[in-house]
Amino acid sequence: MEFVARRDLLALALGLAAAPWPARSAGRFDPWLDELRREARAAGVSATTLERALRGLEPIPRVIELDRKQPERRFTFAEYRQRVVNATRIDRGRRLRAEHGALLAQVQAEYGIPSDIIVALWGIESNFGETQGSFPVIAALATLAWEGRRASFFRKELLAALRILDKGHVTPTRMYGSWAGAMGQCQFMPTTFLAYAVDADGDGRRDIWESLPDVFASIANYMRGAGWSSGYRWGRAVVLPRGASGLTTGLEHKASLARWSELGLRRADGAPLPDEPIRASLVTPDPGDSTAFLVYDNFRSLMVWNRSTYFALSVGLLADELREG
Repeated sequence: MEFVARRDLLALALGLAAAPWPARSAGRFDPWLDELRREARAAGVSATTLERALRGLEPIPRVIELDRKQPERRFTFAEYRQRVVNATRIDRGRRLRAEHGALLAQVQAEYGIPSDIIVALWGIESNFGETQGSFPVIAALATLAWEGRRASFFRKELLAALRILDKGHVTPTRMYGSWAGAMGQCQFMPTTFLAYAVDADGDGRRDIWESLPDVFASIANYMRGAGWSSGYRWGRAVVLPRGASGLTTGLEHKASLARWSELGLRRADGAPLPDEPIRASLVTPDPGDSTAFLVYDNFRSLMVWNRSTYFALSVGLLADELREG
């Protein structure tokens, strides 16, 4: 999977204690960087790009510190939801969806992804572009690729980032992102950028840092590639029957809405489930909690974006709030 789990990133952002990490001598980084430079040149990255991107490059200790942090406790879904689907974000998302309505309508028409899903992903990933990360992407990825933990994953991402620079989509001085290399307003990893980022404004660059046409189209292009089916929702909150036990939960199990109705499930407001020929899975994000959702295949598309159940549920719930506002 090409994405770093963003639920982990949220936990790290909440000030969790760091574990110590063994510092490597600076002398060992330079030979590693020379070998990387040779690999990049063999892959077609120009010497000029490599000189601009790698000159004076040094590991960033803070990146290793963040990578080594371990959560002190697991957040509940209620806690996570309150942080990412709160009233402030809902209100702002509604305003921005209206403000950029014409552009979003164009993107939705071309890619078949609802504007509320696009805005929800934009809002949760970067707070509508405000929180794109403050780490130089090349240095952060080089640190993680050299340090050894998940080295092959981050080396692949680093080489992809160098290709992005070589193609002229962004300059090294503007290529900032998270400590783990997620970039721009949609927080794409470099390999994801190469596969799905779109030049929607026609300026010859795929600019997910500043161009909203490129940001929205790139999000939609990814979700189309992830299998989103237009005309269907992601899922819905449901009420379990009193004393429910033995219900099969998890994405591995699907049943028709009619079958879930027979088992006593209802909509969150108590109304019957829709009479539609759709198969759904029952998801309970926290064991022992009555909070439950019936999710459809579009939920699985959100899980392609990020494997966290918390994340995918929150995107769906925020999108619902934006659509209904």
